[in-house]
Amino acid sequence: MADAIVSTILEQLISFAAEEIKQQVKLVVGVEEEVKSLTSHLEAIQVVLDDAEEKQVKEKAVSLWLGRLKYASYDIEDVLDEWITARRKLQIEDGVDENALVVPHKKKKVCLCFPGSCFGFKQEEFGFKQVFFRHDIANKIKEMNEELHDIATQKDMFNLVKSGNKSSERPRRVQSTSLIDEEEICGRVGEKNELLSKLLCESSEQQKGLHIISIVGMGGIGKTTLAQLACNHDEVKRKFDKILWVCVSETFEEFRVAKAIVEALDGRESHLGEFQSLLKHIYESIAGKSFLLVLDDVWDGNYLKWEPFYRCLKNGLHGSKILVTTRKGSAASMMGSTDIISVKELAEEECWLLFNKIAFFDRSIEEREKLEQIGQRIASKCKGLPLAAKTIGSLMRSKQTEEEWKRILNSDLWKVEEIEKDVLSSLLLSYNDLPSRVKRCFSYCAVFPKDYDIKKDKLITLWMAQGYLSVEQDEEIETIGEEYFGILASRSFFQEFKKSYDNRIIACKMHDMVHDFARFVSQNECFSMEINGSEEPNATNSLDEKVRHLMLIFSKGASLPASTRRVKRMRTLLINYSRSESSDHSLLNGEILEELFRELKSLRALDFGGSYDTHFSLTLEIPRNIEKLVHLRYLNLSLQKIVELPETLCELYNLEKLDISYCYKLEELPEGIGKLINMKHLLNKNTSSLTYMPVGIGRLTGLRTLGEFHVSAGGGVDGRKACRLESLKNLERLQVCGIRRLGDVSDVGEAKRLELDKKKYLSCLTLEFDKKERGGERRKNEDDQLLLEALQPPLDLKELEIWYYRGNTAFPSWMTSLTNLKSLDLSLCENCEQLPPLGKLQSLENLHIWRMASVKRVGDEFLGIESDHHDSSSSSSVIIAFPKLKSLSINEMEELEEWDYGITRTGNTVIDIMPRLSSLTIILSHKLKALPDYIHQTTTLKELHILGCDLLEERYRKGEGEDWPKISHIPNFEIWR
Repeated sequence: MADAIVSTILEQLISFAAEEIKQQVKLVVGVEEEVKSLTSHLEAIQVVLDDAEEKQVKEKAVSLWLGRLKYASYDIEDVLDEWITARRKLQIEDGVDENALVVPHKKKKVCLCFPGSCFGFKQEEFGFKQVFFRHDIANKIKEMNEELHDIATQKDMFNLVKSGNKSSERPRRVQSTSLIDEEEICGRVGEKNELLSKLLCESSEQQKGLHIISIVGMGGIGKTTLAQLACNHDEVKRKFDKILWVCVSETFEEFRVAKAIVEALDGRESHLGEFQSLLKHIYESIAGKSFLLVLDDVWDGNYLKWEPFYRCLKNGLHGSKILVTTRKGSAASMMGSTDIISVKELAEEECWLLFNKIAFFDRSIEEREKLEQIGQRIASKCKGLPLAAKTIGSLMRSKQTEEEWKRILNSDLWKVEEIEKDVLSSLLLSYNDLPSRVKRCFSYCAVFPKDYDIKKDKLITLWMAQGYLSVEQDEEIETIGEEYFGILASRSFFQEFKKSYDNRIIACKMHDMVHDFARFVSQNECFSMEINGSEEPNATNSLDEKVRHLMLIFSKGASLPASTRRVKRMRTLLINYSRSESSDHSLLNGEILEELFRELKSLRALDFGGSYDTHFSLTLEIPRNIEKLVHLRYLNLSLQKIVELPETLCELYNLEKLDISYCYKLEELPEGIGKLINMKHLLNKNTSSLTYMPVGIGRLTGLRTLGEFHVSAGGGVDGRKACRLESLKNLERLQVCGIRRLGDVSDVGEAKRLELDKKKYLSCLTLEFDKKERGGERRKNEDDQLLLEALQPPLDLKELEIWYYRGNTAFPSWMTSLTNLKSLDLSLCENCEQLPPLGKLQSLENLHIWRMASVKRVGDEFLGIESDHHDSSSSSSVIIAFPKLKSLSINEMEELEEWDYGITRTGNTVIDIMPRLSSLTIILSHKLKALPDYIHQTTTLKELHILGCDLLEERYRKGEGEDWPKISHIPNFEIWR
């Protein structure tokens, strides 16, 4: 991992040397030699780092040396970053010459007489401050060179072997489709059948009370996977009214466990703030219901904590069950387990089958024959532990030659003497095989607590902010992040994947033992801490100064620990909170933030976004001294009740991603936002109080994401301040864009001049017209039609949303020409009397239709197939409408009465409708009488949700409705009034 840090610094130093040659300039006197010496030391250290990282597990002295190197490297990174930032500032501020940080050769004269207006002080002051800054940097580099000289000399004590540079390796691209299904590789047929038998048992005497079953076994042997497989079994799902899953993760915290049960019962966040209120809610919610409650990873054996739950849960229907997974038989006994299933190591044959399933996935017969004997010997070293077999099996999938397989078989790391050594050995082997940059990405995951839902996009953003991703020319950095994530997922470092409608991974978790291992390799640099308001002040004031990445999770009444502000070299600060907090509570006031910004100057990522569910706000103001966070790359202020952002925020020249989504009180963006030339993502969705966008937006030519561009009506806004819609033409790299208040566009020609169709990278577009009239008369509806026609996107657009469109005839002609469109959302288009012919969209996978108030019937026009279509051939053929549609949602279509198709065949051609539909949701469509026949007949539909639809509820009521038999085959059916 240290290799990746050293490599990054070397890249920066080499770029400085290249810039020196290009500009024909010299550094401050003496610094040139220091930089050369620094580079030489780093290169000497780099060639032995692979060997050092393998030896550190067994040799403490090597581990301490690597730690010293790592912290020295962090300091060097900070100084180089300050240097680059200062030069960038001079370039941005009114075109100041970029050579201000260097001393010119005699042949090249550089004038230091810069306009005083750039920085607000006289030219003499400016020259003095720049000279002072140059010498300050020079002194820091000299100090670091001395430290690095000592470190480089010390390395000779350890007899380290020279090797290649792993951080420069380009990792093999891994496709998400190569991930193995957990259910297919579990094994444990006997334990699984025993567990199902006990869960489905009806005649046992225990059915008269609360039946508690415990799965007991050591870490890493698949207890959780076994429980998951049982819960997903069709017979189990049919038996219980509710299946509830709560991850206890070691310490049994009564309030947290009760809250998790309530949220599992209700399917939404709970705002109950008292333990007894939660118990009462559970008691009432399970009355008369049969439930299965899974308590995963219980360690605590304190009966006093468990007893209130036991009394409460007995109110469920007889036959309800609790399934516990635990490493401790004492915990199972304390909870009153009726049955205990002991899960031990896999038999040697089962362990081999599990390893074989993963390691030889997609290999030819010739490869299998060549590697099978070595594979069996490797599998035997996993000692029957499924996690070890999965991890090593995943590693071996990437190894092609006998030499690579033998190297793993004969590795000294199998001999590591640690607690649960066999799992640790396998994790170490897989970890050490990773490229250095991917190692850093893995160890960073220890910043999250156990059982945390890790959002993939957020994780990649945090990796980006720390500079962990290596980008080659013309590559998008997010693409590299996706590759690194795919590598870690394919090596079984992640599990429990959540996927989107189009099968993309959006979130995951880490196995507890993998999380422990991440903490181990990060040497506790990455840390998470829960802050309880009832704790003594000193309990949370013990943060190690070596912590670089920190997540704080606050519960009710808690305050920011003073020790947080003392960890001055922290690079990540993530602040979360208990969702039971009051939405009026403000945890971070201006005074606290001002101190944080003053002390934590090394921050690269700062995230204290609020909650989408409760609109919880952590702060009401952002202090001016935020400008001190010169290294900051990622700032999340989403869902805060801030009214304004200070102009000094525009001094954060390294900022790449700013999230102010759902800051619904924010009135305007800073005028100087055009100075943030490194900005790639401005996430400002649902910033409804913004009335215009600053003219500087048009200068952010590197923007990939612009959540919302607010069209200005010109009322009360200085025309020189407001950015015009056509200025977006300059943002050629845009991938995601939303345009709001299109009703205020007075000139359709402006929309045409935007040339939206020429934005070749644009993949996601939201077009929103007026929600309501805002002063003066609303434009004519036919103008909406002309405007929408002029806003034609590129034909390979992937996602499209259209809101509040008032056209009353057809949607634009370009809509059905979007050949790569995967997701479409049509909302509140109240004048449209019929849906467009969306069946023509060959790539559409997800369709959401909401509040189309004038639509009374959905018929053949929706399919996009002409009834007089004739096939000239005599043989029959098939036309498919919506060939790839997987998910369809019809929401609040209050006038919709009929949904049916008269056309089933035209000439010799048969019409096939939605052959891949797997999920259908219909909400609050009270007049809809029945579902179309093809829905009754489909075999692909896995989920059907009907909520608040009176006529449909009566027709399809489970076991009673006249058409219940037509949809009874659908596995997941839900109907609510």
